[in-house]
Amino acid sequence: MASPNIVQFNDDNFEAEVLNSETPVLVDFWAEWCGPCRMLAPTIDELAEEYKGKVKVGKLDTEVGRNVAMRFGISSIPTVILFKKGQMVNRLIGLRPKKDFKAALDAAVGPA
Repeated sequence: MASPNIVQFNDDNFEAEVLNSETPVLVDFWAEWCGPCRMLAPTIDELAEEYKGKVKVGKLDTEVGRNVAMRFGISSIPTVILFKKGQMVNRLIGLRPKKDFKAALDAAVGPA
């Protein structure tokens, strides 16, 4: 079960929730059929809890948010992108260890 701190992004709310966000935003691009995406989900949930109040953490199902996925050139999933002030500041592709995500987040906002 997803953390209550996870925001669901889609084509309709992406600009308001991510690009216009005052706080940094970590976006997990995923799909239901993607095994590695499901394996990454608990890590994304943990990050949402650990960085609560510092970073907005959410997921965008590429099957639902096709326009956003195309806009950011998502060609393989999972892909996790960190946005700060509407700009992409880090892109992590594939199933990666939690420390990789924490390093990107800490560089953008400081340790949890």
